[in-house]
Amino acid sequence: MSVSGSSRDAQSLSDRIAVLVKSLRADVPDCLAAGAIDMSTGMLLSVETVDSHPPEVLDMLAAATLDLFQGRNVVMIENIFKERRGIKTDKHYFQEILVNSENLAHLFLRFDSDDEVVAVVVCRNTVNVGMLFAQARRVLREGGRL
Repeated sequence: MSVSGSSRDAQSLSDRIAVLVKSLRADVPDCLAAGAIDMSTGMLLSVETVDSHPPEVLDMLAAATLDLFQGRNVVMIENIFKERRGIKTDKHYFQEILVNSENLAHLFLRFDSDDEVVAVVVCRNTVNVGMLFAQARRVLREGGRL
């Protein structure tokens, strides 16, 4: 994540991310948890959840998100896709990933303004997937300018 300027700028960035995560948690249907992860460091920037989780679990979520989006094989696939499609950009190819588990739906979305930050939204698997995407995208579009 590229942060420049004074510590005041960094604090306002932290505040903006915290507000965005709260909005995801409040506005996405059936949302149980939301968070933001810095892909350049693998650090969890903010989290809002209905349950308390040990810090180790949250750290593992951040690390798994980093692997999911920027693991060695994923980056190779992205580069092959970009090359085959003639795309000449440093921007990551994969922007959103949906993972369904037995009871939950996990949506991972890169921020448009900074693709080194990924938002994570966890919902019950009974969620309307279209609404999950629509609401998460809306929140990021409205509040995701870092």
